[in-house]
Amino acid sequence: MMRVFVTGVGGQLGFDVMNELKRRGIEGIGSDIIEKSDENYIQMDITDEAEVEKTLNEIKPDAVIHCAAWTAVDDAEDEGNREKVFAVNAVGTKNIAGACRELGCKMLYISTDYVFDGQGTEPWKADCKAYSPLNVYGQSKLEGELAVAEALDKYFIVRIAWVFGLNGKNFIRTMINVGKTHDVVRVVNDQIGTPTYTLDLARLLVDMIGSDKYGYYHATNEGGYISWYDFCREIYRQYGLSTEAIPVSTAEYGLSRAARPFNSRLDRSKLVEKGFEPLPDWRDAVKRYLEEAKL
Repeated sequence: MMRVFVTGVGGQLGFDVMNELKRRGIEGIGSDIIEKSDENYIQMDITDEAEVEKTLNEIKPDAVIHCAAWTAVDDAEDEGNREKVFAVNAVGTKNIAGACRELGCKMLYISTDYVFDGQGTEPWKADCKAYSPLNVYGQSKLEGELAVAEALDKYFIVRIAWVFGLNGKNFIRTMINVGKTHDVVRVVNDQIGTPTYTLDLARLLVDMIGSDKYGYYHATNEGGYISWYDFCREIYRQYGLSTEAIPVSTAEYGLSRAARPFNSRLDRSKLVEKGFEPLPDWRDAVKRYLEEAKL
């Protein structure tokens, strides 16, 4: 039976990946930085090269799904955090890639639309190498991508965007909480992309590591490209909130420390070309999330 090692299981995606492996009867061993008593869990600091090497050598996985990351985009801009961000997203990823190379196992790395500059209106192709990150987070994730591609032949690099899942904070949860206490909310309408439900993404990632269709992929839910404003309106419609969403530009909103890409359109066509099942429509994903989350 296949054995899969998953990093970052305390987060939205890692949590769902572990559940998907269990659902399929695949052996999954999870890890994160925190201590937890669970027979299928190992505490591991990905920034410690010796610890990563020792842990993976003991487990000897057939594949690693690397979900662990520093994802607090605005906090990453703080001078005091910069070193930590790169330690996790770049060095940590390099450590895991090195251990995978020694073991000869597959690696799947979760990346982001933030590796691009977010200009224009054309969807970014999965094999596009026109990197130009706008912020510290994007640069650190790009360095992680490059470390994986340099160290390994058997790798998947999967870029995602606008993530929401049951196990953590996300846009849907935030907007509902705000909508319950405000009559009007201001939402950015000039950043365009597509949401990604971690439950749907987890299914795809487990499909991927069971294959040898290596390379770069883009994976978000289907249903076209939308703004955060569009996303918010659909959330309120489905949840039944009468809160009014007011569209504003990024400049008018003005609360972010990190520069955000305007164009987060990810071209997902390579998934179908390689025989993978696309993720369902994002509206359907919102519906299922709301049913599960019971907000």
